[in-house]
Amino acid sequence: MNNFLPVTKKEMLDLGWEQPDIVYISGDAYVDHPSFGASIITRVLQARGYKVAVISQPDWHKKDDFMRFGKPRLAFFISSGNIDSMVAHYTVAKKPRRTDAYTAGGVIGKRPDRAVIVYSNAVKDIYPDTPVVIGGLEASLRRFAHYDYWDDKVRPSILLDSRADLLIFGMGENQSIEIADRLNAGEDITSIHDVKGTVYAVDTKDTPYVGVECPSYENVSSSKKEYAKASRIQQDEQDHIRGKVIKQKHGKKMIVQNQPMPPLTTDELDWVYSLPYMRTYHPMYEKYGGVPGIQEVEFSITHNRGCFGACNFCSIAFHQGRYITTRSKKSIIEEAKKLTAMPDFKGYIHDIGGPTANFRQPSCEFQKKHGLCKGKKCLAPKPCANLYSNHEEYLEILREVRALPGVKKVFIRSGIRYDYLLQDKDDTFFRELVKYHVSGQLKVAPEHCSAAVLDKMGKPHIEAYIEFSKRYFQYTDEVNKEQYLVPYLMSSHPGSTLNDAIDLALFLKKNHIRPEQVQDFYPTPGTISTTMFYTGLDPYTMEEVYSAKSPHDKALQRALLQYYNPKNFALVEEALRKIHRFDLIGNGDNCLVREQNPRPKSNKYNSNQNYGKNNNRRRSGNGYQKSKKKR
Repeated sequence: MNNFLPVTKKEMLDLGWEQPDIVYISGDAYVDHPSFGASIITRVLQARGYKVAVISQPDWHKKDDFMRFGKPRLAFFISSGNIDSMVAHYTVAKKPRRTDAYTAGGVIGKRPDRAVIVYSNAVKDIYPDTPVVIGGLEASLRRFAHYDYWDDKVRPSILLDSRADLLIFGMGENQSIEIADRLNAGEDITSIHDVKGTVYAVDTKDTPYVGVECPSYENVSSSKKEYAKASRIQQDEQDHIRGKVIKQKHGKKMIVQNQPMPPLTTDELDWVYSLPYMRTYHPMYEKYGGVPGIQEVEFSITHNRGCFGACNFCSIAFHQGRYITTRSKKSIIEEAKKLTAMPDFKGYIHDIGGPTANFRQPSCEFQKKHGLCKGKKCLAPKPCANLYSNHEEYLEILREVRALPGVKKVFIRSGIRYDYLLQDKDDTFFRELVKYHVSGQLKVAPEHCSAAVLDKMGKPHIEAYIEFSKRYFQYTDEVNKEQYLVPYLMSSHPGSTLNDAIDLALFLKKNHIRPEQVQDFYPTPGTISTTMFYTGLDPYTMEEVYSAKSPHDKALQRALLQYYNPKNFALVEEALRKIHRFDLIGNGDNCLVREQNPRPKSNKYNSNQNYGKNNNRRRSGNGYQKSKKKR
């Protein structure tokens, strides 16, 4: 039975509608699953009584595709989809990707670059008087003037480039409901300037007096120091309790960001996830083999939102926020029961997680009244003294779900914060994680071993990972299982020099870790790390930060993390010679690579020459791997 929202005019007419209230345009294929933002917003609006029609991946070269339902009664809502369209299209090397997980058949090219801008302008050209509301990750992270990696320049707020009337940032359920209700009541979109979690533009003469103003678009475009100042203000005010209105001048216009919308309560989250999602892609995609993006999440459950880990390279803090909110245990169990009744369910729930799987409550009591601390992190460089770590409720949920009839196994794949886990004095969850919830390998994210680099990442120092790995293998041995620990690693993050990359290579070699994949730092809009990459400054200290920027310099760092791969030998040797680490070239046990182009024997090198300014930060990692069979 097809209970999807209408995607054609015929489907709309079959429902007895003459006109939709809202048309939702998405850059993704239409997948009606609560892991897809478009699905949540459309179902929420439907549940509030609005007639919602969906246009997925319209052909932006033709006006007809945007006109298939005619003019909506209230508004167009527009999103690029689950991820930024530029990230969807291009690798960190700015090369076109071969597949798109959010398109039927994985086909590339079904959405334009900068999809929100293209879609919104198309609609404004056709229906100039119809309200346009943009949202989703692409709009949310580009709400201020921002460095664009692909253009290698600062672009203005996407609100102006798109000509939209309002921009929703963050998780948009309550914003969408309030905007729709006020439009339905007859209010003009140009007067809706007080909805939390939204951004609007006014003439500078109409600038509100409240809030804080950050450096203008013109200033941040011409001064990297001003850009860094603006970035810090924008990051610091993203708190629903203590955050202020933020203003940024763009020529004769003032971009105004209201205070963040408070995160959904437990009751509200339960309601959102109880809506009648079809939990799969629209049947029109069946002939193309379906939509690949559903595969990992089809039998997964989201139990929380927000992340107080707030890594500097991650956009979650700027989009979802740092405050943790969770669904009730009853709601999660009910969704798990729905999964067991699905025809393709094989007994495996792939995840009960979220941005960070093992966060079930705010990190401390203080933030419940005062908000999260400005300019500080809960876990880095070391856990805050006020941190509260407890896994009891999460463990109860996992136990009840894995005891349901038809459930063979419950995995945790969305990632855990091992440093937070170590702060829990009760190791029951840790032991049951190892015994019941690892699918052969557990993926965690130490990212690096250099303290200097980890500080720029906003991550804990490597000692926490070493301690976690010891206990992980200890508990694994105790239950007589062969399981692996897979570390996520990042190359070329701001602050990482060649010396730091060599330190990491030596750490990996000593601990017998051979990563199959390494993530090169990707400067996406809205993160502190991207600010450091563009400006060369840490926005919180204004100290200079080195970043590898040329493709070749980035390739040298990346190659070092996979020094053992023959295709990287030449790059590894070049990197070592570049900083005079000749002691690591040769046949010795400590060497990273054999000499690829031997020089005459008479040409001798001083093995201690310029050993590396960061050598004092090297980590021994003794005891990291308990046994050879688990390396």
